[in-house]
Amino acid sequence: MPKFIVLGSSNAVPKIGQENTHLYIEAERKKILIDCGDNALISLAKIGVDPNTITDLVLTHFHPDHVGSLPLFVIGLWLEKRTLPLTIHGLEYTLDRAKAMLGLFGWNNWAGMYPVDFKTASENERSFLVKDEDIEISSLPVKHLVPTIGLRTEFSGGPVIVYSCDTEPCENLSILADGADILLQEAAGPGKGHTSAEQAGQIAEKARVKHLTLIHYEKRAGEDTLLHNAQKGFSGQVDLAVDGMQIL
Repeated sequence: MPKFIVLGSSNAVPKIGQENTHLYIEAERKKILIDCGDNALISLAKIGVDPNTITDLVLTHFHPDHVGSLPLFVIGLWLEKRTLPLTIHGLEYTLDRAKAMLGLFGWNNWAGMYPVDFKTASENERSFLVKDEDIEISSLPVKHLVPTIGLRTEFSGGPVIVYSCDTEPCENLSILADGADILLQEAAGPGKGHTSAEQAGQIAEKARVKHLTLIHYEKRAGEDTLLHNAQKGFSGQVDLAVDGMQIL
């Protein structure tokens, strides 16, 4: 059975019970972690997933709340005697900095290090990051403060789930979200590089999305206020992502 689980739902400042935004996706032969800001080893353990079974890690962009615990994740798998190869996906900008961060710990010199393959996503067009007969995850660049990708996940015979990542409203986001069953839309607030809850509703309505889930939001803004603002421009169902929420 495919799975799509919210491991963390907070904006850049985590709170007790609300970690930085990161996700888990599972298909028949693939187990995928999206971002690694907080301690993903613990997040995965909470939902009963052995981190050593993760096949792919997608880094959406190089901000601390999305990549900050990458060294801890990589070394944790090594200490647990991982042998399975790990594929890390991201933009060239992101991967170059991720490699440099890992390099500070001399990771290439760790005895018995498992294979890690870095795969670069396009900065200009759609990239297919993970693709087999059960699942397809594609990316498009979106509009944030640093180079960033949004993600569209299509399960074979199942729903289409789009994750905006950190972005202000932009054309590529509309393309990614077009006709999706579920849009996980960041709602960190209005301003450069981000989206307000009201804008999230407008994006979902324009893209003909069936269900809107707000994520990467500031909890102290008030949950009822966030939902109310999103519903101003969206005629479908709206809810808030919470840590541990199983979307699929």
